[in-house]
Amino acid sequence: MSDGIVRAGEERDLAALTGIYNAYVRTSHVTFDVVESSVEERRAWFAHYAPSGRHRLLVLDVDGEVRGYATSSTFRAKAAYDTSVETSVYLHPGAVGVGAGGRLYTALLAEMDAVGVHRCFAGIAQPNEASVRLHLRHGFEHVGTFDEAGFKHGAYRDVAWYRRRGPAAAQASLP
Repeated sequence: MSDGIVRAGEERDLAALTGIYNAYVRTSHVTFDVVESSVEERRAWFAHYAPSGRHRLLVLDVDGEVRGYATSSTFRAKAAYDTSVETSVYLHPGAVGVGAGGRLYTALLAEMDAVGVHRCFAGIAQPNEASVRLHLRHGFEHVGTFDEAGFKHGAYRDVAWYRRRGPAAAQASLP
């Protein structure tokens, strides 16, 4: 098996992307979705992403199989938030702990820097030490925690919020 390549997500990846995400819906508190989605339901989510620009979906393709993905999404709907994105990463269970998340985030954040994103934000449902470490390694810093923000798998869950500042050029591009 090769190390694979990081590439833009394509519609042909939708079934694999849905499968990876649904595994987290079923077994984990890292997403607050509680009902699995069909591939058809995830089509609208997929349509949010573009092959360039601020809203990206990158996949780790290993020998033709999607092993994980990272996204940069709209942070908030109002126009003044347009220079910020919310990032996330999800991995196939077999890709956890082998550097796949780091490869995806390195590529995604390079894209965000290239297009002048001012801030990347990430909400991490707690506890999730692996995700916290990943974000800290990629220049994110903790900015606050929403206590008991959601209820999943029989417990209230805190969400710790992290921020990554964009390059100096992004600071100058504000409207």
